[in-house]
Amino acid sequence: MVVTQLSLEFRFQGKKLRGFSCELTRSPHGVLPESVLTTTCQIAIPILLSGLGMMTAGLVMNTVQHWPVFQEVKDLLTLVPPLVGLKGNLEMTLASRLSTSANTGQIDDRQERYKVISSNLAVVQVQATVVGLLAALASLLLGAVSREELNWAKVALMCTSSIITAFLAALALGILMICIVVGARRFGVNPDNIATPIAASLGDLITLSILALISSFFYRHKDTWYLTPLICVGFMALTPLWIFIAKQNPPIMKILKYGWFPIILAMVISSFGGLILSRTVSKHQFKGMAVLTPVICGVGGNLVAIQTSRISTFLHMWSTPGVLPVQMKRFWPNPCLIFCSSEINSVSARVLLFLVVPGHLVFFYLICLVEGQAVTSSKTFVLLYLVAGMIQVVILLYLAEVMVRLTWHQALDPDNHCIPYLTGLGDLLGTSLLALCFLLDWLLRGRADLAELVSELVSVPP
Repeated sequence: MVVTQLSLEFRFQGKKLRGFSCELTRSPHGVLPESVLTTTCQIAIPILLSGLGMMTAGLVMNTVQHWPVFQEVKDLLTLVPPLVGLKGNLEMTLASRLSTSANTGQIDDRQERYKVISSNLAVVQVQATVVGLLAALASLLLGAVSREELNWAKVALMCTSSIITAFLAALALGILMICIVVGARRFGVNPDNIATPIAASLGDLITLSILALISSFFYRHKDTWYLTPLICVGFMALTPLWIFIAKQNPPIMKILKYGWFPIILAMVISSFGGLILSRTVSKHQFKGMAVLTPVICGVGGNLVAIQTSRISTFLHMWSTPGVLPVQMKRFWPNPCLIFCSSEINSVSARVLLFLVVPGHLVFFYLICLVEGQAVTSSKTFVLLYLVAGMIQVVILLYLAEVMVRLTWHQALDPDNHCIPYLTGLGDLLGTSLLALCFLLDWLLRGRADLAELVSELVSVPP
Protein backbone atom coordinates (compact mmCIF):
# COMPACT_ATOMS: atom_id res chain seq x y z
CA MET A 1 0.00 0.00 0.00
CA VAL A 2 1.36 3.42 -1.04
CA VAL A 3 0.28 6.53 0.88
CA THR A 4 0.62 9.94 -0.77
CA GLN A 5 -0.07 13.16 1.13
CA LEU A 6 -0.55 16.42 -0.78
CA SER A 7 -0.45 19.69 1.19
CA LEU A 8 -1.60 22.86 -0.59
CA GLU A 9 -1.15 26.41 0.69
CA PHE A 10 -2.93 29.31 -1.06
CA ARG A 11 -1.94 32.96 -0.51
CA PHE A 12 -4.62 35.61 -1.00
CA GLN A 13 -4.47 39.40 -1.02
CA GLY A 14 -8.01 40.53 -0.45
CA LYS A 15 -10.04 38.25 -2.70
CA LYS A 16 -7.30 37.71 -5.27
CA LEU A 17 -5.09 34.63 -5.39
CA ARG A 18 -1.46 35.83 -5.36
CA GLY A 19 0.29 32.48 -5.20
CA PHE A 20 0.27 28.95 -3.91
CA SER A 21 2.68 26.22 -2.80
CA CYS A 22 2.32 22.48 -2.68
CA GLU A 23 4.18 19.73 -0.85
CA LEU A 24 3.97 16.09 -1.91
CA THR A 25 4.90 13.41 0.65
CA ARG A 26 4.99 9.85 -0.64
CA SER A 27 5.51 6.73 1.46
CA PRO A 28 5.67 3.34 -0.26
CA HIS A 29 4.74 1.41 2.89
CA GLY A 30 1.83 3.39 4.30
CA VAL A 31 3.76 5.32 6.98
CA LEU A 32 4.21 9.07 6.67
CA PRO A 33 7.13 10.94 8.30
CA GLU A 34 6.38 12.13 11.82
CA SER A 35 7.15 15.54 13.28
CA VAL A 36 8.93 15.89 16.62
CA LEU A 37 5.70 17.15 18.22
CA THR A 38 3.71 14.18 16.88
CA THR A 39 6.32 11.72 18.10
CA THR A 40 6.51 13.38 21.53
CA CYS A 41 2.73 13.43 22.00
CA GLN A 42 2.29 9.82 20.87
CA ILE A 43 5.06 8.61 23.19
CA ALA A 44 4.53 10.84 26.26
CA ILE A 45 0.96 9.83 27.06
CA PRO A 46 1.56 6.04 26.93
CA ILE A 47 4.79 6.49 28.91
CA LEU A 48 2.92 8.39 31.64
CA LEU A 49 0.22 5.71 31.70
CA SER A 50 2.84 2.96 31.86
CA GLY A 51 4.59 4.83 34.67
CA LEU A 52 1.38 4.88 36.67
CA GLY A 53 1.05 1.14 36.12
CA MET A 54 4.64 0.55 37.23
CA MET A 55 4.19 2.84 40.22
CA THR A 56 1.12 0.83 41.24
CA ALA A 57 3.15 -2.35 40.78
CA GLY A 58 5.81 -0.94 43.09
CA LEU A 59 3.19 -0.20 45.74
CA VAL A 60 1.82 -3.73 45.33
CA MET A 61 5.30 -5.21 45.75
CA ASN A 62 5.91 -3.06 48.82
CA THR A 63 2.78 -4.65 50.31
CA VAL A 64 3.14 -8.27 49.25
CA GLN A 65 6.79 -8.53 50.37
CA HIS A 66 5.38 -8.78 53.92
CA TRP A 67 2.95 -11.61 53.07
CA PRO A 68 3.70 -14.96 54.73
CA VAL A 69 4.60 -16.71 51.46
CA PHE A 70 7.20 -14.04 50.58
CA GLN A 71 8.58 -14.13 54.12
CA GLU A 72 8.82 -17.92 54.10
CA VAL A 73 9.97 -18.44 50.47
CA LYS A 74 12.59 -15.71 50.02
CA ASP A 75 13.39 -16.82 46.46
CA LEU A 76 10.02 -15.48 45.31
CA LEU A 77 11.55 -11.98 45.42
CA THR A 78 14.39 -13.21 43.21
CA LEU A 79 11.73 -14.46 40.81
CA VAL A 80 10.04 -11.03 40.48
CA PRO A 81 12.43 -9.29 37.97
CA PRO A 82 12.68 -12.19 35.49
CA LEU A 83 8.90 -12.75 35.55
CA VAL A 84 8.16 -9.03 35.27
CA GLY A 85 10.85 -8.91 32.59
CA LEU A 86 8.80 -11.32 30.49
CA LYS A 87 6.90 -8.28 29.25
CA GLY A 88 10.18 -7.26 27.59
CA ASN A 89 11.12 -10.76 26.49
CA LEU A 90 7.69 -11.69 25.16
CA GLU A 91 5.01 -8.99 25.15
CA MET A 92 7.22 -6.11 23.99
CA THR A 93 8.77 -8.37 21.38
CA LEU A 94 5.28 -9.39 20.27
CA ALA A 95 4.20 -5.73 20.15
CA SER A 96 7.28 -4.83 18.12
CA ARG A 97 6.68 -7.68 15.64
CA LEU A 98 3.02 -6.75 15.24
CA SER A 99 3.88 -3.05 14.88
CA THR A 100 6.34 -3.85 12.11
CA SER A 101 3.73 -6.08 10.43
CA ALA A 102 1.16 -3.28 10.69
CA ASN A 103 3.47 -0.57 9.35
CA THR A 104 4.49 -2.75 6.40
CA GLY A 105 0.88 -3.61 5.55
CA GLN A 106 1.03 -7.32 6.41
CA ILE A 107 -2.13 -7.32 8.54
CA ASP A 108 -4.34 -5.24 6.25
CA ASP A 109 -5.80 -8.40 4.70
CA ARG A 110 -8.32 -10.07 7.01
CA GLN A 111 -7.17 -13.65 6.37
CA GLU A 112 -3.49 -12.77 6.70
CA ARG A 113 -4.24 -10.82 9.88
CA TYR A 114 -5.87 -13.86 11.51
CA LYS A 115 -2.88 -16.06 10.62
CA VAL A 116 -0.31 -13.54 11.90
CA ILE A 117 -2.20 -12.89 15.15
CA SER A 118 -3.01 -16.49 16.07
CA SER A 119 0.49 -17.79 15.33
CA ASN A 120 2.16 -14.95 17.25
CA LEU A 121 -0.09 -15.50 20.26
CA ALA A 122 0.58 -19.26 20.22
CA VAL A 123 4.37 -18.74 20.10
CA VAL A 124 4.18 -16.36 23.07
CA GLN A 125 2.31 -19.00 25.10
CA VAL A 126 4.96 -21.63 24.39
CA GLN A 127 7.75 -19.20 25.30
CA ALA A 128 5.95 -18.06 28.47
CA THR A 129 5.45 -21.63 29.71
CA VAL A 130 9.07 -22.68 29.14
CA VAL A 131 10.67 -19.45 30.35
CA GLY A 132 8.41 -19.39 33.42
CA LEU A 133 9.73 -22.81 34.39
CA LEU A 134 13.35 -21.83 33.69
CA ALA A 135 12.98 -18.59 35.67
CA ALA A 136 11.83 -20.54 38.73
CA LEU A 137 14.71 -23.01 38.41
CA ALA A 138 17.24 -20.18 37.99
CA SER A 139 15.90 -18.39 41.08
CA LEU A 140 16.03 -21.60 43.11
CA LEU A 141 19.59 -22.26 41.95
CA LEU A 142 20.77 -18.75 42.84
CA GLY A 143 19.09 -19.05 46.22
CA ALA A 144 20.61 -22.46 46.88
CA VAL A 145 24.12 -21.29 45.95
CA SER A 146 23.97 -18.22 48.15
CA ARG A 147 21.69 -18.98 51.05
CA GLU A 148 19.06 -21.67 51.30
CA GLU A 149 18.59 -25.41 50.99
CA LEU A 150 16.11 -26.86 48.52
CA ASN A 151 13.08 -28.94 49.43
CA TRP A 152 10.36 -30.50 47.30
CA ALA A 153 7.50 -28.31 48.54
CA LYS A 154 9.43 -25.11 47.82
CA VAL A 155 10.51 -26.28 44.35
CA ALA A 156 6.94 -27.28 43.43
CA LEU A 157 5.46 -24.00 44.70
CA MET A 158 8.03 -21.87 42.86
CA CYS A 159 7.77 -23.75 39.55
CA THR A 160 3.97 -23.91 39.49
CA SER A 161 3.51 -20.28 40.55
CA SER A 162 6.02 -19.13 37.94
CA ILE A 163 4.50 -21.14 35.06
CA ILE A 164 0.91 -20.07 35.81
CA THR A 165 1.94 -16.43 36.28
CA ALA A 166 3.90 -16.34 33.02
CA PHE A 167 1.12 -18.14 31.11
CA LEU A 168 -1.78 -15.98 32.31
CA ALA A 169 0.13 -12.70 32.09
CA ALA A 170 1.34 -13.51 28.55
CA LEU A 171 -2.18 -14.45 27.44
CA ALA A 172 -3.79 -11.29 28.84
CA LEU A 173 -1.09 -8.93 27.59
CA GLY A 174 -0.85 -10.66 24.21
CA ILE A 175 -4.57 -10.15 23.55
CA LEU A 176 -4.23 -6.53 24.69
CA MET A 177 -1.28 -5.95 22.32
CA ILE A 178 -3.22 -7.34 19.38
CA CYS A 179 -6.15 -5.01 20.06
CA ILE A 180 -3.85 -1.99 20.44
CA VAL A 181 -1.84 -2.60 17.26
CA VAL A 182 -4.90 -3.31 15.10
CA GLY A 183 -6.71 -0.30 16.58
CA ALA A 184 -3.70 1.99 16.12
CA ARG A 185 -3.42 0.92 12.48
CA ARG A 186 -7.10 1.64 11.94
CA PHE A 187 -6.90 5.14 13.48
CA GLY A 188 -3.64 6.13 11.74
CA VAL A 189 -1.41 6.12 14.84
CA ASN A 190 2.08 4.62 14.68
CA PRO A 191 1.87 1.48 16.90
CA ASP A 192 5.65 1.61 17.47
CA ASN A 193 5.06 4.64 19.71
CA ILE A 194 2.24 3.30 21.86
CA ALA A 195 2.18 -0.51 21.88
CA THR A 196 5.24 -1.26 24.02
CA PRO A 197 4.55 1.37 26.73
CA ILE A 198 0.97 0.20 27.12
CA ALA A 199 2.20 -3.39 27.38
CA ALA A 200 4.41 -2.26 30.24
CA SER A 201 1.69 -0.14 31.87
CA LEU A 202 -0.25 -3.24 32.82
CA GLY A 203 2.50 -5.86 32.52
CA ASP A 204 4.20 -5.21 35.86
CA LEU A 205 0.94 -4.87 37.77
CA ILE A 206 -0.71 -7.95 36.23
CA THR A 207 2.39 -10.12 36.67
CA LEU A 208 3.01 -9.13 40.30
CA SER A 209 -0.65 -9.48 41.24
CA ILE A 210 -0.95 -12.94 39.65
CA LEU A 211 2.32 -14.10 41.23
CA ALA A 212 1.27 -12.91 44.70
CA LEU A 213 -2.21 -14.44 44.49
CA ILE A 214 -1.15 -17.76 42.96
CA SER A 215 1.81 -18.29 45.29
CA SER A 216 -0.31 -17.40 48.33
CA PHE A 217 -2.99 -19.88 47.21
CA PHE A 218 -0.47 -22.73 46.89
CA TYR A 219 1.19 -21.71 50.16
CA ARG A 220 -2.14 -22.06 51.97
CA HIS A 221 -2.62 -25.51 50.39
CA LYS A 222 0.95 -26.70 50.78
CA ASP A 223 -0.24 -29.77 52.69
CA THR A 224 -1.99 -31.05 49.52
CA TRP A 225 1.24 -32.39 48.04
CA TYR A 226 -0.18 -33.44 44.65
CA LEU A 227 -1.88 -30.12 43.82
CA THR A 228 1.13 -28.13 42.56
CA PRO A 229 2.74 -30.86 40.39
CA LEU A 230 -0.66 -31.76 38.88
CA ILE A 231 -1.39 -28.17 37.79
CA CYS A 232 2.19 -27.67 36.61
CA VAL A 233 2.01 -30.75 34.37
CA GLY A 234 -1.41 -29.64 33.08
CA PHE A 235 -0.10 -26.30 31.84
CA MET A 236 2.98 -27.93 30.32
CA ALA A 237 0.71 -30.41 28.48
CA LEU A 238 -0.88 -27.53 26.54
CA THR A 239 2.43 -26.80 24.79
CA PRO A 240 1.82 -29.14 21.78
CA LEU A 241 -1.47 -27.34 21.07
CA TRP A 242 0.26 -23.95 20.86
CA ILE A 243 2.97 -25.41 18.61
CA PHE A 244 0.31 -26.81 16.26
CA ILE A 245 -1.34 -23.36 15.98
CA ALA A 246 2.03 -21.65 15.40
CA LYS A 247 2.76 -23.96 12.44
CA GLN A 248 0.21 -21.98 10.39
CA ASN A 249 2.87 -19.30 9.90
CA PRO A 250 6.33 -20.60 8.85
CA PRO A 251 8.21 -17.33 9.65
CA ILE A 252 6.82 -17.48 13.20
CA MET A 253 7.92 -21.10 13.53
CA LYS A 254 11.49 -19.86 12.94
CA ILE A 255 11.12 -17.84 16.15
CA LEU A 256 10.07 -20.98 17.98
CA LYS A 257 13.07 -22.87 16.61
CA TYR A 258 15.81 -20.26 16.84
CA GLY A 259 14.51 -17.51 19.14
CA TRP A 260 15.14 -19.17 22.51
CA PHE A 261 18.63 -17.91 23.22
CA PRO A 262 17.73 -14.18 23.52
CA ILE A 263 14.81 -14.68 25.91
CA ILE A 264 16.62 -17.25 28.07
CA LEU A 265 19.76 -15.12 28.34
CA ALA A 266 17.62 -12.06 29.11
CA MET A 267 15.85 -14.07 31.83
CA VAL A 268 19.22 -15.00 33.37
CA ILE A 269 20.36 -11.35 33.29
CA SER A 270 17.11 -10.26 34.98
CA SER A 271 17.60 -12.98 37.61
CA PHE A 272 20.80 -11.29 38.77
CA GLY A 273 18.78 -8.11 39.19
CA GLY A 274 16.35 -10.15 41.28
CA LEU A 275 19.22 -11.41 43.40
CA ILE A 276 20.23 -7.80 44.14
CA LEU A 277 16.61 -6.98 45.02
CA SER A 278 16.20 -9.93 47.38
CA ARG A 279 19.46 -9.05 49.17
CA THR A 280 18.62 -5.36 49.69
CA VAL A 281 14.85 -5.08 50.08
CA SER A 282 14.75 -5.99 53.78
CA LYS A 283 17.68 -3.79 54.91
CA HIS A 284 16.92 -0.40 56.45
CA GLN A 285 19.57 1.35 54.32
CA PHE A 286 17.51 0.44 51.23
CA LYS A 287 14.11 1.54 52.48
CA GLY A 288 11.92 2.10 49.41
CA MET A 289 13.78 -0.35 47.16
CA ALA A 290 10.66 -2.45 46.60
CA VAL A 291 8.58 0.57 45.54
CA LEU A 292 11.08 2.16 43.16
CA THR A 293 12.54 -0.94 41.47
CA PRO A 294 9.59 -1.53 39.07
CA VAL A 295 9.58 2.18 38.17
CA ILE A 296 13.25 2.65 37.28
CA CYS A 297 13.46 -0.74 35.53
CA GLY A 298 10.20 -0.19 33.69
CA VAL A 299 10.96 3.33 32.46
CA GLY A 300 14.32 2.28 31.02
CA GLY A 301 12.85 -0.87 29.46
CA ASN A 302 9.92 1.03 27.92
CA LEU A 303 12.04 3.75 26.34
CA VAL A 304 14.62 1.39 24.87
CA ALA A 305 11.87 -0.91 23.55
CA ILE A 306 10.23 2.04 21.75
CA GLN A 307 13.55 3.07 20.18
CA THR A 308 14.42 -0.49 19.16
CA SER A 309 10.99 -1.00 17.60
CA ARG A 310 11.28 2.27 15.66
CA ILE A 311 14.76 1.48 14.34
CA SER A 312 13.63 -2.03 13.38
CA THR A 313 10.62 -0.66 11.50
CA PHE A 314 12.88 1.86 9.73
CA LEU A 315 15.18 -0.93 8.55
CA HIS A 316 12.30 -3.18 7.46
CA MET A 317 10.87 -0.32 5.39
CA TRP A 318 14.01 1.08 3.77
CA SER A 319 16.50 -1.78 3.64
CA THR A 320 16.96 -5.52 3.18
CA PRO A 321 18.06 -7.94 5.94
CA GLY A 322 21.85 -8.17 5.87
CA VAL A 323 22.27 -4.74 4.21
CA LEU A 324 22.59 -1.62 6.37
CA PRO A 325 21.70 1.84 4.99
CA VAL A 326 24.65 4.15 4.23
CA GLN A 327 24.10 6.29 7.34
CA MET A 328 24.12 3.17 9.57
CA LYS A 329 27.19 1.36 8.21
CA ARG A 330 29.30 1.77 11.37
CA PHE A 331 28.62 -0.87 14.02
CA TRP A 332 29.98 1.29 16.87
CA PRO A 333 28.81 4.81 15.96
CA ASN A 334 29.89 8.00 17.67
CA PRO A 335 27.50 8.63 20.61
CA CYS A 336 27.15 12.26 19.50
CA LEU A 337 25.69 11.07 16.19
CA ILE A 338 23.22 8.84 18.02
CA PHE A 339 21.83 11.69 20.13
CA CYS A 340 22.67 14.94 18.29
CA SER A 341 22.27 14.38 14.53
CA SER A 342 19.28 15.20 12.32
CA GLU A 343 18.58 11.54 11.46
CA ILE A 344 15.07 10.32 12.28
CA ASN A 345 16.30 7.78 14.85
CA SER A 346 18.47 10.41 16.53
CA VAL A 347 15.46 12.73 16.83
CA SER A 348 13.42 10.00 18.53
CA ALA A 349 16.36 9.24 20.87
CA ARG A 350 16.41 12.91 21.97
CA VAL A 351 12.65 12.85 22.53
CA LEU A 352 12.98 9.75 24.72
CA LEU A 353 15.84 11.28 26.73
CA PHE A 354 13.80 14.44 27.24
CA LEU A 355 11.05 12.37 28.91
CA VAL A 356 13.31 10.67 31.49
CA VAL A 357 13.67 13.38 34.16
CA PRO A 358 10.09 14.78 34.04
CA GLY A 359 8.68 11.26 34.04
CA HIS A 360 10.72 10.11 37.03
CA LEU A 361 9.89 13.31 38.95
CA VAL A 362 6.15 12.80 38.39
CA PHE A 363 6.28 9.14 39.45
CA PHE A 364 8.50 9.87 42.48
CA TYR A 365 6.16 12.66 43.63
CA LEU A 366 3.10 10.40 43.31
CA ILE A 367 4.85 7.62 45.24
CA CYS A 368 5.70 10.07 48.02
CA LEU A 369 2.06 11.21 48.13
CA VAL A 370 0.69 7.68 48.37
CA GLU A 371 3.45 6.02 50.43
CA GLY A 372 5.27 8.89 52.11
CA GLN A 373 6.91 6.65 54.71
CA ALA A 374 7.95 3.97 52.23
CA VAL A 375 10.75 5.88 50.52
CA THR A 376 13.26 8.55 51.46
CA SER A 377 12.59 11.96 49.92
CA SER A 378 15.89 13.71 50.68
CA LYS A 379 17.14 16.07 47.98
CA THR A 380 20.40 14.14 47.73
CA PHE A 381 18.60 10.88 47.02
CA VAL A 382 16.26 12.47 44.45
CA LEU A 383 19.26 13.94 42.61
CA LEU A 384 21.10 10.60 42.69
CA TYR A 385 17.94 8.83 41.49
CA LEU A 386 17.50 11.17 38.51
CA VAL A 387 21.17 10.84 37.54
CA ALA A 388 20.86 7.04 37.74
CA GLY A 389 17.76 7.12 35.53
CA MET A 390 19.56 9.23 32.90
CA ILE A 391 22.67 7.03 32.95
CA GLN A 392 20.52 3.91 32.54
CA VAL A 393 18.58 5.27 29.54
CA VAL A 394 21.65 6.76 27.78
CA ILE A 395 23.46 3.40 28.01
CA LEU A 396 20.40 1.47 26.82
CA LEU A 397 19.65 3.77 23.87
CA TYR A 398 23.25 3.58 22.65
CA LEU A 399 23.30 -0.21 23.03
CA ALA A 400 19.98 -0.39 21.15
CA GLU A 401 21.52 1.35 18.15
CA VAL A 402 24.58 -0.90 18.21
CA MET A 403 22.65 -4.15 18.72
CA VAL A 404 20.08 -3.41 16.01
CA ARG A 405 22.85 -2.71 13.51
CA LEU A 406 24.75 -5.87 14.39
CA THR A 407 21.57 -7.97 14.33
CA TRP A 408 20.38 -6.58 11.00
CA HIS A 409 23.85 -7.09 9.49
CA GLN A 410 23.51 -10.79 10.41
CA ALA A 411 20.12 -10.87 8.61
CA LEU A 412 18.30 -11.41 11.92
CA ASP A 413 15.10 -9.64 12.97
CA PRO A 414 15.84 -7.00 15.67
CA ASP A 415 12.25 -7.28 16.94
CA ASN A 416 12.97 -10.81 18.17
CA HIS A 417 16.65 -10.63 19.11
CA CYS A 418 17.31 -7.15 20.57
CA ILE A 419 14.42 -6.22 22.85
CA PRO A 420 14.85 -9.21 25.25
CA TYR A 421 18.55 -8.42 25.79
CA LEU A 422 17.93 -4.71 26.25
CA THR A 423 15.04 -5.05 28.70
CA GLY A 424 17.03 -7.65 30.68
CA LEU A 425 19.99 -5.25 30.81
CA GLY A 426 17.56 -2.49 31.76
CA ASP A 427 16.39 -4.54 34.76
CA LEU A 428 19.94 -5.28 35.87
CA LEU A 429 21.16 -1.70 35.34
CA GLY A 430 18.10 -0.22 37.01
CA THR A 431 18.27 -2.45 40.08
CA SER A 432 22.05 -2.00 40.45
CA LEU A 433 21.98 1.79 40.02
CA LEU A 434 19.01 2.12 42.39
CA ALA A 435 20.80 0.08 45.07
CA LEU A 436 23.87 2.30 44.55
CA CYS A 437 21.69 5.41 45.00
CA PHE A 438 20.37 4.14 48.33
CA LEU A 439 23.88 3.19 49.46
CA LEU A 440 25.43 6.55 48.50
CA ASP A 441 22.57 8.47 50.13
CA TRP A 442 23.00 6.43 53.33
CA LEU A 443 26.75 7.02 53.36
CA LEU A 444 26.39 10.75 52.70
CA ARG A 445 23.72 11.12 55.40
CA GLY A 446 25.90 9.13 57.80
CA ARG A 447 28.86 11.39 57.11
CA ALA A 448 26.70 14.48 57.57
CA ASP A 449 25.34 13.16 60.88
CA LEU A 450 28.87 12.33 62.03
CA ALA A 451 30.15 15.80 61.07
CA GLU A 452 27.22 17.41 62.90
CA LEU A 453 27.90 15.31 66.02
CA VAL A 454 31.61 16.22 65.97
CA SER A 455 30.81 19.93 65.59
CA GLU A 456 28.42 19.75 68.53
CA LEU A 457 31.05 18.04 70.69
CA VAL A 458 33.67 20.61 69.72
CA SER A 459 31.33 23.51 70.46
CA VAL A 460 30.50 22.23 73.99
CA PRO A 461 32.47 24.30 76.55
CA PRO A 462 34.77 22.30 78.87
